[in-house]
Amino acid sequence: MKQQLRFVAFRSSDDPGWREAWELYSASFPRCERWSEAAYARAFADPAFTADGVWLDGRLAGILFHWRGDGFRYVEHLAVSPAIRGGGLGSAILSAFCDRTERVVLEIDPPEDEISVRRLHFYRRLGFCDNPYVYVHPSYARPFRPHRLVLMSRPGPLSYDEARRFAAFIRERILLRYSDHAALPESLLK
Repeated sequence: MKQQLRFVAFRSSDDPGWREAWELYSASFPRCERWSEAAYARAFADPAFTADGVWLDGRLAGILFHWRGDGFRYVEHLAVSPAIRGGGLGSAILSAFCDRTERVVLEIDPPEDEISVRRLHFYRRLGFCDNPYVYVHPSYARPFRPHRLVLMSRPGPLSYDEARRFAAFIRERILLRYSDHAALPESLLK
């Protein structure tokens, strides 16, 4: 029997399930990759941002936070409830999302250890390809530690111009509005 996933966008931190979603978010990502809760309160009003709760059988099963850019969707955060990880739900969530949208772009850590190599293969199995551009992402929170990430895209690779537009979108639309940064380098793409 196929799982019936429901994507329900959170509109505020008062929405049912947000507390549980926030706990999943906080437990799933290191502090440098997370925004503050106050930044989310502002982002709920941003028409480019969607914070989806993913529901299965009436329970919050995961989160998918994403952005609509010019010609792409950026998947910023995807997490599955720890109680049901490993059963293919992450693949189902991302496949359902990708099937209903245009080009999808996301970032992953460089494949340098067992976990990051598994993550790379996970996204490749879902039709994503890694792009060769040097992309450096500043952390969202202090202490600021820029870190290299790999850009992955579906259904095919990004042109250099598309990668530049994506990096500019991340810098201008997200980092300068919702992170703790007051200033950033001109470009995240090297």
